[in-house]
Amino acid sequence: MLQNISAMQLSAIVLAGGQSSRMGQDKARLAPQGVPLLRQVCDIAFECASRVYVVTFWPERYGDILPASCLFIREVPLPGETEPHGPLVGFAQGLAQVQTEWVLALACDLPRLRVEVLREWMGLLAGADSDVMVLLPRDEGVWQPLCGFYRLACLPLLTEYIRQGGRSFQGWLANCHVRELPVSDRNVLFNCNTPADLETVCGGDL
Repeated sequence: MLQNISAMQLSAIVLAGGQSSRMGQDKARLAPQGVPLLRQVCDIAFECASRVYVVTFWPERYGDILPASCLFIREVPLPGETEPHGPLVGFAQGLAQVQTEWVLALACDLPRLRVEVLREWMGLLAGADSDVMVLLPRDEGVWQPLCGFYRLACLPLLTEYIRQGGRSFQGWLANCHVRELPVSDRNVLFNCNTPADLETVCGGDL
């Protein structure tokens, strides 16, 4: 068994398909620390993974802020659906394009994400039992699905859950074998979802 998972054995999926309704503007392009949030997260992902995929309905929005090495996967509506289907479906569409055994899933709005935390977690992947499909942190008892690792082997389970009408990460994870990741600094899980969150990150100075 491998003693550690290297970047060459790991892909990353960054989700940038949300409506940003609570923020009132496209949060992926906000730059509270001088770098667009999406670019910041992708740069960190490249420190851990050999390939970084950005799943979004709008690849044309982000080509100018991301390195050419980022691979876009255009998220598409499900047949017969007109309402936003949420991040679970976008993640599944991205996962279907990946070939590595493990995938790092990240939201595009994690301004306090740190490379060293992700690398520490990567050290736990090789030792995960074969029936463990997901490794995620919890925050206040709730899984944080867009800051953790998924085995590619979970795709059939995920696809069937969606086919049956499931759209909730939490609902799907309730039926998966999930291993909890240790969190020493919960700031890394902070999501920038609202103007108040943005104020917390940058004091309103963009």
